[in-house]
Amino acid sequence: MGATKRTKIIDVLNASKVGEELTVKGWVRTFRNNQFIAINDGSTINNIQAVVDFNTTDENLLKRVTTGACISVVGEVVESMGKGQSVEIKVKSLEILGDADADKYPLQPKKHSLEFLREIAHLRVRTSTFSAIYRVRHAMIFAVHKFFTEKGFFNVHTPIITGSDAEGAGEMFAVTNLDLNNIPKNEEGKVDFKEDFFGKETNLTVSGQLEAETACMALSEVYTFGPTFRAENSNTSRHLAEFWMIEPEMAFYDIIDNMDLAEEFLKYLVTYALENCADDLAFLDKRSQDEDKQKPQQQRAEMSLMERLKFVVENEFVRLTYTEAIDILRNSNPNKKKKFKYLINEWGADLQSEHERYLVEKHFKKPVILRDYPRDIKAFYMRQNEDGKTVAAMDVLFPGIGEIIGGSQREERYDNLKSRIEEMGIPEKDLWWYLELRKFGTAPHSGFGLGFERLMLFVTGMGNIRDVIPFPRTPEHAEF
Repeated sequence: MGATKRTKIIDVLNASKVGEELTVKGWVRTFRNNQFIAINDGSTINNIQAVVDFNTTDENLLKRVTTGACISVVGEVVESMGKGQSVEIKVKSLEILGDADADKYPLQPKKHSLEFLREIAHLRVRTSTFSAIYRVRHAMIFAVHKFFTEKGFFNVHTPIITGSDAEGAGEMFAVTNLDLNNIPKNEEGKVDFKEDFFGKETNLTVSGQLEAETACMALSEVYTFGPTFRAENSNTSRHLAEFWMIEPEMAFYDIIDNMDLAEEFLKYLVTYALENCADDLAFLDKRSQDEDKQKPQQQRAEMSLMERLKFVVENEFVRLTYTEAIDILRNSNPNKKKKFKYLINEWGADLQSEHERYLVEKHFKKPVILRDYPRDIKAFYMRQNEDGKTVAAMDVLFPGIGEIIGGSQREERYDNLKSRIEEMGIPEKDLWWYLELRKFGTAPHSGFGLGFERLMLFVTGMGNIRDVIPFPRTPEHAEF
């Protein structure tokens, strides 16, 4: 039976193969009436139905056709008499490639909670929901590289192990090969990192941005797409300890060019998903609407998943300053009636996702880009504006998510950057090379970061970031 080449289920369903004999391999989703096997091989969200003649098929073999088993069938493609599929396979021969103990297999054909599925992350991709998410994730990865390649950007690999903290947040995972049971100490009684592998204190990176800036000062337009790590003890639906970041850096771009690129990029990605992931998005849209119906009226989403995706593609993004946004929020009904969890009283407040979503979903009814944030709530590398109190930062805000992109024009002036680093108490010895970029042929430049899992939350309509990455890393969870 191994002589016949396998045909993917997506190709059987998409091409007119009626009358052809072919081989299909995949995992059993359901087996009804000892006759109808629903098989899925991951190439599409749709199953193919294989029809066996139980009068001529070995009874012991049929007993092994259980949910989760892996099988290979050879048969003729015929027009389907049943609902839900146009073709099916009339089985001539069937082989079990891998048994699945029916009593122990945890993914029986019924509804499972997302929390339960996280406990079996090694198997959850076999569900329709997670196979759809994995396929959409692949499509978005491809679209990111396609967009930047078409625009003449170069992809650069920045270090995963770093000696600097790009965000100044300090919540980083230490990297060491010291014997933790016998840590060497110096004369001051502190850990002697000179004995460590790199001879200094190192961490997993929180961002590839600073190193990407070195590349844009030679190649003009570059981007990174790599893993980043935050040792933040946040057990929320929006935080992961390990996630993926897309970070373009562009020489000769000012803050306006940066906003233009961010808007074009997001529209490109969402359009790509709509054009290339139709079946999976239709399934995820129905799934999120079904979930929504279980919620109280006031907690239901304003728009369906497909409506949110089209909302981004079909609208021009509204642009305004942080100062203008604060005025709108301060005078808004939810603020006046104390409906916001975090009330906006004064300029300088750090906006929360409830404020960002209000601007997008209620006030403008369009995606929003905010710019010129107070310097005191932003990172050291952002270009200081002439007013002395704001920086040329910009955030893109989306419905259902809030901030999806954060970026800025970078501070290219040596003296300004040096004084900001000193002001924030960041050791200059860690950033000497970053400062040196401003001494040797400095240039205006800008960049932004897009958290890939934030994008995935938006595109799939899932409610928890742990469900859009194959193996989520969160406090006390690194099982797989």
